[in-house]
Amino acid sequence: MTDTLIDRRDLAFQLYEVLDTEALAERERFNEHSRDTFDAVIETADRMARDKFATHNSAADKDEPKFVNGAVEMLPEVKEAFDAYSEAGFIAGRYDYDLGGMQLPESVMAACNGFFTAANAGTAGYAFLTTAAANLIRVFGNDKQQATFLPHMLSGRFSGTMALTEPHAGSSLADIRTSATPTEEGHYLIKGAKIYISGGEQSITENIVHMVLAKIKGAPAGVKGISLFIVPKFLVNEEGNPTERNGVNLAGLIHKLGYRGTTSTALSFGDDAPCHGYLVGEPHQGLKYMFQMMNEARVGVGFGAAVIGYRGYMHSLEYAKDRLQGRKPSEKNPEAPQVPIIEHADVRRMLLAQKAYSEGGLALCLYGARLMDDQHTHPDEQKRLEAGKLLDLLTPVIKAWPSEYGPKANDLAIQVYGGAGYTREYPAEQCWRDNRLNPIHEGTNGIQALDLLGRKIWQDQSHGLQLLMQQMQIDLEAATSDRCQQWALSLSETLQQAVKVTQSLGKSLMSENPDKVLANASCYLHLFGHIIVSWMWLRQANAAEKALASANSDEEQNFYQGKLQAAQYFFHWELPTVAQDLVLLRNQDDTCLNMKAEWF
Repeated sequence: MTDTLIDRRDLAFQLYEVLDTEALAERERFNEHSRDTFDAVIETADRMARDKFATHNSAADKDEPKFVNGAVEMLPEVKEAFDAYSEAGFIAGRYDYDLGGMQLPESVMAACNGFFTAANAGTAGYAFLTTAAANLIRVFGNDKQQATFLPHMLSGRFSGTMALTEPHAGSSLADIRTSATPTEEGHYLIKGAKIYISGGEQSITENIVHMVLAKIKGAPAGVKGISLFIVPKFLVNEEGNPTERNGVNLAGLIHKLGYRGTTSTALSFGDDAPCHGYLVGEPHQGLKYMFQMMNEARVGVGFGAAVIGYRGYMHSLEYAKDRLQGRKPSEKNPEAPQVPIIEHADVRRMLLAQKAYSEGGLALCLYGARLMDDQHTHPDEQKRLEAGKLLDLLTPVIKAWPSEYGPKANDLAIQVYGGAGYTREYPAEQCWRDNRLNPIHEGTNGIQALDLLGRKIWQDQSHGLQLLMQQMQIDLEAATSDRCQQWALSLSETLQQAVKVTQSLGKSLMSENPDKVLANASCYLHLFGHIIVSWMWLRQANAAEKALASANSDEEQNFYQGKLQAAQYFFHWELPTVAQDLVLLRNQDDTCLNMKAEWF
């Protein structure tokens, strides 16, 4: 069984031939790095992911955490892997040297974390959440909060979570009821309940730092009244060492289809003892602050979906090369040797789809990581601003498209295995179960669709959309070979139709009831997402076509030809599917809107 998590040749192609990640070493922040150091840390991540994370992936899935006497019991290998990750510096990898970090680009850190998530999504989740929570404190916390919590989170001594969802409210954060009452000592008393809190309780770190949304008594109604609080599991002293238990308790573990290694918890705040919380930033600005962590998490969810899809693809590809079954239709001799199932056209179809989804999703997510690098480190201030606007526009797509098509890749992987894919003897079924969470995680894909069509497209007079089209035009013009020109023409024609539909929907949103337009937001997300991933495949095809002429080995020739064939698959099989979306959006189809609850 293959131990390949992500094809390193593909990753190098994406990072260096498409994104020119090596050029980041010329920037001041990364000038102590080079391609050699980038490759070294990626090699470390790949090896550690296979040696420390993949080895207990199946065991953690079968023997999920248990709630015993008010505490969580879990496999010791989870803590061993988390500690190894922390000690290698990956939690602090993107942070400043003076914080114990390595000042690595987001592009490189995203690639590294891809190996850990592909190897074991459950265990990798604890580190992922800790990094995001620490970044929230780094940006918005005061000096004391940073000094108290940040060093211990970046070292892996403390972990972090985000506590948003409440049982009655779900994704509707405007309706949260968790309250915060100020005290004379400067802290707040938190009272309420949260649910589906990943990593909300575990036995791998000394403390857990919850980033909690709550409303201060007397706050404005809705999202404008939400504040953000640091709520540690244990209170800490001046040196940052845990002392007595804070009033946040595990109310129960939630048992899931996948991602079983990451605890999903129901937490109660202030029920049995006072629960101390520490206000982050200004009152009533909590949702704005939390959106940094949520958007970071959304990009991470998309990346996770892409690489779990990728791992399933790697497994099914190996199986298809080894599994002998049947003969080609042209072979009439029933006694002829059986052929590997990869020789059957329909199996190749399923493998091509997986390749297109997985490598296309990876390209999209790495592009998003590169936008983060440009947003924070590009020497030109205007380019930094533009990168931020592009990232903001694309975040719903980066989250939603891979989390829609990563599980589809895993579904196809199961199909390639046939009956074996349905068994626990092979890894494809767990990949699918783990990945099925991602369309829901960090805002369902339906919410991402509403965010894209209802808000992101129109922000700043659609400046982000204009920047996107300018960037796409560069790659459309760079398509100079016959094949790439043909694909560029298909993309350009689809883009023109999408622009017209977008303009029409914009007018309707301004003049009519938005319910009718937004009822088909999922169609718009599919249209927009497929256009963006087609663009990602055109970028890869342009690079592959350019490199093919000088490829001096059969292995390299095969690699680039594979890229071009996958691009052909996407342009011939996937991009045309948006025709239905265009029709439904153009007509503002009312089928779903006008269906009544009583008619079901």
